[in-house]
Amino acid sequence: MKIVRDYQYVSPEDKGATVAIGNFDGVHRGHQAVIDIARKAAPHAPLGVLTFEPHPREYFAADAPPFRLMNAEARATRLSKLGVTHLYELNFNAALAGLSPEDFARKVISDGLGLTHVVVGADFCFGKGRTGTADDLVAFGDAMGFGVTIAEIISGTAGAVSSTAIRAALSDGKPRIAAEMLGHWHRIEGPVIGGEQRGRELGYPTANMSIDGLHPPKFGVYAVIVDVLDGPHKGTYHGAASMGVRPMFGENRANLETFIFDFTGDLYGATLSVALVDFLRPEEKFDSLEALIHQMDADCAEARTLLWEL
Repeated sequence: MKIVRDYQYVSPEDKGATVAIGNFDGVHRGHQAVIDIARKAAPHAPLGVLTFEPHPREYFAADAPPFRLMNAEARATRLSKLGVTHLYELNFNAALAGLSPEDFARKVISDGLGLTHVVVGADFCFGKGRTGTADDLVAFGDAMGFGVTIAEIISGTAGAVSSTAIRAALSDGKPRIAAEMLGHWHRIEGPVIGGEQRGRELGYPTANMSIDGLHPPKFGVYAVIVDVLDGPHKGTYHGAASMGVRPMFGENRANLETFIFDFTGDLYGATLSVALVDFLRPEEKFDSLEALIHQMDADCAEARTLLWEL
């Protein structure tokens, strides 16, 4: 997949795509529907996604609590799996944020990227102050020579599919409801980082990952599916993971610690994608290490059973 980050410097071979526009946080079923519409709108054109990094919400509220469902790398991985060949991941800065809706349509979509057709959701807003609407984009497209399709909002069993609803499901410890809206398991993706190796001392060595910048799912223990994306141990495994601050060991920065069943090997530096399948129990502090180990035994037994049934 080709990634383009500056709309002012685009090679001719990267122009002419049909694209879905949005933030695509989570790449949920609504996002997938918009991409499918773009695919069908101009089947002979390259299929692209136009998005922004950092997320505009991060840009305008840098001190707000983390909200993202996935980082940029995980988003790119997911989009590539959907057949997207061109990711226009534009640097969201003061200059881009200050473009009027008409200037955005002309300078970015028409002249800069030279797009053939764009697809947006019915609630799409763009331009300075989010003053441009999907209907405005249709009018600009008619005047500037690119097609526009407005996609309807997708609904699931829990209501309208949105990143906000998915965050709520994860905060409630309901990863399967989140997965129904996502169309895939919610995953934490990133490199394995060094830890204090307490898990190894307890008989449960874990691969530790940061969740900095991400919306934190409910703290506790999960049954997980682990994809090791690179290195000699590349493959898919089952496991149990603890999300949280490890209250048995004082105040700590929240992270994800994953124990992979029946695994031996060194994963430091490898990139993992950990799918949250089932929430087993909340994070808690035990009276002793023996009580903690006993509970970890039970957690892993339950996780094995749940994952075996998939």
